[in-house]
Amino acid sequence: MRYVSLGLILSGFWLVLSGHYTVITVTAGAASVVGALLLAARMKTVDEEGHPVHLLPRAVTYLPWLAREIMISAWDVTKIILNPRLPISPTLIRVKASQKTPVGITVYANSITLTPGTISARVSGHEILVHAITRDGAEAVGEGTMDRRVTKFEGAS
Repeated sequence: MRYVSLGLILSGFWLVLSGHYTVITVTAGAASVVGALLLAARMKTVDEEGHPVHLLPRAVTYLPWLAREIMISAWDVTKIILNPRLPISPTLIRVKASQKTPVGITVYANSITLTPGTISARVSGHEILVHAITRDGAEAVGEGTMDRRVTKFEGAS
């Protein structure tokens, strides 16, 4: 099932980027997709971690929430930058990741980094070292809202 899903995704991506739909280009695209799938099968990379298609149904609710958080944080960082006093208070905080899988921990760390004003500086097991440009931003990460949302997204709740 993962190979079918990956094949459909690669085919769709190729068709969108190509923009040419002649017999020769579509045939070349299909051959490229088959070649990529064969290479992925030989490398054994199409597994739960390499192609987490099982997360797709929960992405419908998680990704809009993450986009909203990114926009809110971007606005907050913009206000900080435009303030003549530049009210920053760089802070490092360690947060525990409650996710059960490497994919879940990776999604959590990447979600922190995608949110403006915070960066996942280091991931060590289930602990993430987060740098925030303000103390309030660090406290917001420490509250655990994003951790709970990612755990729910992961399906380990």
